[in-house]
Amino acid sequence: MRIGVLALQGDIEEHEQAIRDSSRSLGFEVDVVRVKRSDDLKGLSGILIPGGESTTIWKLSQGELMLALRDEILNGLPVMGTCAGAIFMAKEVKDRVVGETGQGILGLMDMTVIRNYYGRQRESFEMDLNLEGIGSVRAIFIRAPAIVRIWGKANALSELNGTYPALTSSPP
Repeated sequence: MRIGVLALQGDIEEHEQAIRDSSRSLGFEVDVVRVKRSDDLKGLSGILIPGGESTTIWKLSQGELMLALRDEILNGLPVMGTCAGAIFMAKEVKDRVVGETGQGILGLMDMTVIRNYYGRQRESFEMDLNLEGIGSVRAIFIRAPAIVRIWGKANALSELNGTYPALTSSPP
């Protein structure tokens, strides 16, 4: 199994390690691949879009990689997005940055996301969240977005004060 991690900016190493740790605990081998160009998408079994600064990630991809990624996902590539990844996956993003800078989104999941919902850098926090089907995980909210509305095929795995922490995935 080859799992890609979009590796333009953000917490890439942490996501790579989480993939390795979880696959080892489940008893199977995974080759983790850094995805920086469209060609890196070939032969993947799935991809993770990690947290980071969504505007920077879009600019570094020059749109081309993200559009190729969108095509792969539409053709069945399983994807998981955290933080910035959830922003990219949303069909609707409520934030002046996305509207004013022209930052693109993939627009694939039936959800509305608000960037920086939980506050600025100084308002960052950590807490344990219970994820349906997974259990308790330690979540870190650093200028984190929130999913404020879901519809259609989208399902929430966790809830926090009437919002859904920004963790998304498509079926395998």
